[in-house]
Amino acid sequence: MKELIEYIARSLASEPDAVKVTETTEEGRTVFHLQVADEDKGKVIGRQGRVAQAMRVILRVAAVKDGTHAVLEIE
Repeated sequence: MKELIEYIARSLASEPDAVKVTETTEEGRTVFHLQVADEDKGKVIGRQGRVAQAMRVILRVAAVKDGTHAVLEIE
């Protein structure tokens, strides 16, 4: 799942080398922290948050298939 988020973010970003995804476990769920360059945050979030929401849906579906819970935080 981490690789999927990283792939999508790198595809959208102007500076793909600045994309960083870290994974932590909090309260029985996996939290993915996505960090991008400041100028790329708008691209990753998208208009009215549509791109970010789509990434969260994909992550949630992949987590359910694995029997876990996952959350995406964009920093």
